[in-house]
Amino acid sequence: MNIETTVDPVAECSVLIRFEAEPSPTLSWVIGEISQYLRNQLGAWVMNVTPSFNTILIDYLPHRISIFEFIPYLEKIVTQSLLHLPDQPKAELVELPVFYHPDVAPDLELYTSSGMSVDEIVTLHSQCEYTVGAIGFTAGFAFLTEVDQRLQKPRRSSPRVKVAKGSVAIANNQTAIYPSESPGGWNIIGNCPVNLYDPRSSNILPFAIGTRIKFRPIQRDEFIELGGTISKGWQ
Repeated sequence: MNIETTVDPVAECSVLIRFEAEPSPTLSWVIGEISQYLRNQLGAWVMNVTPSFNTILIDYLPHRISIFEFIPYLEKIVTQSLLHLPDQPKAELVELPVFYHPDVAPDLELYTSSGMSVDEIVTLHSQCEYTVGAIGFTAGFAFLTEVDQRLQKPRRSSPRVKVAKGSVAIANNQTAIYPSESPGGWNIIGNCPVNLYDPRSSNILPFAIGTRIKFRPIQRDEFIELGGTISKGWQ
């Protein structure tokens, strides 16, 4: 696979790998694969390997390896990794159930007030296949792209103090699921009753950078059966 990269120090103990390509599902898969390979290869030299849409940030331990050794080694293994990756990625597909209803989605009204029906919103959101481009903000929060242009809306000007666990939301061209109750400013259009972050499990997250995500609309009965709850209010 032919993708140009650069490796540069960006802080006293941090190095940034940049991939000279536009963010895309293929690039996300590539970054996810290389990030996992780096974690395995670098072992005790690093504290964190943090992938994003077109970069990988590595926090390393300078008392174990010098920057003059580390950067050439990174350049070598990233180049080798790219050479051995297939041109056609085979990313895992994860299907997640979502209950789209005003009882769990206070911002559906933003769309219906402009003339869209709930059925149209559900169809537009669930017919797409998304890709995990980054994980952050809070543990297990996956940024998914690319949302249908008709559903794109900016973040709320005033974030909510409390967003319910499992809330499925949109901000600009991205969609995401809040894996735990937290503050948040995205537009909430549904709720996923599946637990997406379990630090006690060996499989903490059901996805990684590059994983494909498909949403499956469900009705209230299945939502409740899967452990979903109806919020008593929004703050």
